[in-house]
Amino acid sequence: MIQITPEIAIDESELSESFVRSSGPGGQNVNKVSSAVQLRFDVRQSPSLPNDVAIRLMRLAGKRLTKEGVIVIVAQTHRMQERNRAEARERLFDLIRQAAVRPVARRATKVPRAEKKRRLEGKKRRSQIKSLRSGRPNLD
Repeated sequence: MIQITPEIAIDESELSESFVRSSGPGGQNVNKVSSAVQLRFDVRQSPSLPNDVAIRLMRLAGKRLTKEGVIVIVAQTHRMQERNRAEARERLFDLIRQAAVRPVARRATKVPRAEKKRRLEGKKRRSQIKSLRSGRPNLD
């Protein structure tokens, strides 16, 4: 089990990794070694994630989510397979940590009466300044 948050732990068997040739740095090594990692995690079938976290995770995943509900993360920035593998896992775990944070519901607030009064007084002042420019004074 991989502990992600105090409440969420994912079983190692839920992650599937495949190694492909990288288009990143490496010289001739790029043509010989499969150092890029494709990490797959099936969000819909995961028993480890609570339903609300899974829904937020699918929303956060964006273009990394397939139609089947599988998140695919590709890491190919490093020349070593192990470093790419660690980076892909960390990016997935960060995504799950973000999804685990429940968003705070916005509470509607009223504009204070004093603020409304200040705004209207400012508008009146501006109106008087403009009326003085026209040549005919406003006697209100």
